[in-house]
Amino acid sequence: MSPSWTAHFELLAGYNLWATARLLGAVGALPDADYRRDVGLYFKSIHGTLNHLLVGEQLLWFVRFAEGRSPTVALDAEVEPGRSQLDTRLREGAARWAPLIASFAPERWGGTLDYTTMRGTAASLPFAATLAHVFNHGTHHRGQLTAALTALGQPSPELDFVYFLQNPSKP
Repeated sequence: MSPSWTAHFELLAGYNLWATARLLGAVGALPDADYRRDVGLYFKSIHGTLNHLLVGEQLLWFVRFAEGRSPTVALDAEVEPGRSQLDTRLREGAARWAPLIASFAPERWGGTLDYTTMRGTAASLPFAATLAHVFNHGTHHRGQLTAALTALGQPSPELDFVYFLQNPSKP
C-alpha cells in the first residue's frame, strides 16, 4: 500500500477529534435530566452512547492497535459514570489516534491487525479496513447523538466531513 494511507488516516483521526469536540460542546448544554434520560438511542441515553464511544474507540480498538490485545470490557458497559470525566476521557482519547497512526510504518497498511481476544484466541483482520471501521463506527454514533440533540430541541453541531474540510479551525 501507498505511504499516503498514513495521511488519509491522520485526516480521519483529525476529523474524529474535531467532531468529538463539537459534539461534546453541544452535549454540554443539556440539562442532566435530558443527558441521562432514554432518548431512543440504542444505548438509551446520550450518556450511555458516549460511554459506548469511549469503550469502542478507546478501550477496545485503540488498545488492539497499540498493544495487540483485547481488554475485558463490554461494549454496553457504562465505564465512566461522571459526566465531566467522560467528556475529558473522550477528548483525550480522540487526540491519541493521530500520533498512533503516524507511528505505523508504510508496510503496515497492507498487512493485518493481529491481536489476542479477551478469551485468549488469536485474531487477524485487514489493517486499513479495520481502522476505517473504527472511524466509521464513531461517525455513526455521533450522527445518532446529533439527531437526539435535535429531538431534544438543542442546536446540533454540523459534523459533516465536508464541513470539517471547509472549516477545520472552527470548534
